[in-house]
Amino acid sequence: MQYISTRGQAEPIGFSDTVMTGLADDGGLFLPSEIPDLKPRFEELAALSYPDLAFEIIRLYVDLADDVLRELVNRSYAAFDAPDVVPIRRLNGITMLELFHGPTLAFKDIALQFLGNLFEVLLQARGGRLNILTATSGDTGSAAIAGTRGREFMNAIVLYPHGRVTPVQELQMTTVLDENVHNLAIEGDFDDCQTIVKALFRDPDFKQSYSLGAMNSINWARVLAQIVYYVYAALKVMRDRKVDEISFSVPSGNFGNVFAGYVAWRMGLPIRQLILATNENDILSRFFNLGDYSRGEVVPSMSPSMDIQVASNFERYLYYRVGEDPARLRGLMEAFGRSGLISCDDLPPRPAGDPFCAGSADRDSTIGTIKQFYERFGYVLDPHSAVGVYVGMQKSVPQSPLICLATAHPAKFEDAVVAALGKCPARHDRIEALQGKPTRRTVLPADENRVRAYIAEHLHSTSKR
Repeated sequence: MQYISTRGQAEPIGFSDTVMTGLADDGGLFLPSEIPDLKPRFEELAALSYPDLAFEIIRLYVDLADDVLRELVNRSYAAFDAPDVVPIRRLNGITMLELFHGPTLAFKDIALQFLGNLFEVLLQARGGRLNILTATSGDTGSAAIAGTRGREFMNAIVLYPHGRVTPVQELQMTTVLDENVHNLAIEGDFDDCQTIVKALFRDPDFKQSYSLGAMNSINWARVLAQIVYYVYAALKVMRDRKVDEISFSVPSGNFGNVFAGYVAWRMGLPIRQLILATNENDILSRFFNLGDYSRGEVVPSMSPSMDIQVASNFERYLYYRVGEDPARLRGLMEAFGRSGLISCDDLPPRPAGDPFCAGSADRDSTIGTIKQFYERFGYVLDPHSAVGVYVGMQKSVPQSPLICLATAHPAKFEDAVVAALGKCPARHDRIEALQGKPTRRTVLPADENRVRAYIAEHLHSTSKR
């Protein structure tokens, strides 16, 4: 399997090089040159455990030996609390897919435990070091740190928006005092963090000199690992409910999670609806509903991991939307860089069967959904999952069973739960253990040059080639 850049000006490369490169040198995002068809294997795959299914899906895209991949997958998912990794919970007409049973209690662990182990395997084979540069709106940072802390040949540099993540999210990052972890609190919003990271990756000399790698969802391996749980949940629920199709509702900010579902659909998974749910930062839902993808100011919300106005992975969807035409895609992204706008008038019509629909939930809707679910089922939703449930209930069709992705443990977002319920019935030992621990972080302005200087000062002695 070869990997190509969405912008078409980088040479195709193999999977391992794609993982180590992160962002293509032409500024594009990597995609596989072909998408395998899973339809003939549904019955076989439906009977597999989660790790076994992960092995079968991932091996279609990688250049690793089977025994290496099998050990990597098993080691990655042994870190999860749930024996089935992603439990499926049926609540009347809605099914919850719980993706928060990993080390940092968020869905990011599913990909980043795998990616941390994958980086280690590749570095052991190739030699050298890797400095993993990550922008986070809250959960990716702690999951990236959990996947890299203490590893001999890796450093983690995490940029997060100062004052715009929850106290628990910040503690999960800043209480990790390993020497290879660097937390940078950026005086701005997530889009500022993401802009800095992308700028550094687009500088080939800096990227090579400091051996930069990516754990954000710009790295294809992130998306690849997330495809697995769509296939797992869909095949299990369809078999149990004796139906031929399924729908998903996905809380989305950076479009990586829901894009994994889109790839699963392109692999033949019978997804009737892929419901994209946003909070007040509704650039993605405006695109699908109004044809308007226009950058605005980030609005702080009670679901901070979705407080994003420029979704990195949307470029991957646009590549398919323009008929896999990199020149046309380049034009769109260059125009967006100048004007902050992409209009559906500049795109071909949506192809037949495209599963996307979208909606948004404001603060009152989010609080109301948390309260309703607790009163009806005794089930506590975190605010991101509540956004997905609210929009899913608004948009789903009765003919297709709905699976809502539960993306984080509610104990990570105590303030939102208390706002809805007047208390927080959700607790977790890992979160309680963070209280009172020493922390370390560096506060920097939203200035690319200041981040460059930090990297040069703290990493030059070990990471220059």
